[in-house]
Amino acid sequence: MIPEDHPRYRSLKVRERLAACAKAGIVTLEGLTAHGRGEAFDYLLGERTTESALLAERCAAALIRTSKRPVLSVNGNTAALAAREIRELQQATSIAVEVNLFHRTEERVERIEALLRGAGVEVLTGRAEPLLPLSHARAYCLREGIYAADTILVPLEDGDRCEALVGMGKRVIAVDLNPLSRTSRCATLTIVDELTRALPEIASASRTMGTDEMRHLSSAIDNRRFLREALAEMNRRLIHALD
Repeated sequence: MIPEDHPRYRSLKVRERLAACAKAGIVTLEGLTAHGRGEAFDYLLGERTTESALLAERCAAALIRTSKRPVLSVNGNTAALAAREIRELQQATSIAVEVNLFHRTEERVERIEALLRGAGVEVLTGRAEPLLPLSHARAYCLREGIYAADTILVPLEDGDRCEALVGMGKRVIAVDLNPLSRTSRCATLTIVDELTRALPEIASASRTMGTDEMRHLSSAIDNRRFLREALAEMNRRLIHALD
């Protein structure tokens, strides 16, 4: 049991959740490593949502709202960390949800889909096909889902699939705490924030955003600016860490 007054209570609870999901076959051991890497970058942000990230989250809401076929691509870590937040985002935006995995087995897909449904998420299902120009299992997706989407929200993404999706003419929204990653640099829009902070902000903005703001934000995205601002914030915190 982790005492609630422990200074790292939330972080330790998340680690417990991921470990339990790894034992249940939802999260891979490689996924645990990826989470630790992201948490290190979150330290550099002060484990908070910056003003720049808040703006990026509003831009994400605008992109989703102006899309004809938005899809949220979910992997094991995303499902384990944020099933409830995915449900709230889907309720706010009607975004479709599809499971897409690098370490793919049909059994693991079914387990993740069951976890999402248990949280109230409507999940696209069907026969996945190798429709994306990739040489690994991330190529497999649903024809009426990721393949047909015009905008794809891809939390905790693989860089090569992000590049492939952008190359197919899709707008890609990444949630990535590492502003130096290939995903962050090639996405249409990168939100440098922790997943369970980012998704509620996107959902909230989607509910309250007016038409004029939606059109303005969706047409004026400068992803390099968001990455520069995230790096500048991390740099400021490093410089003043011992002040």
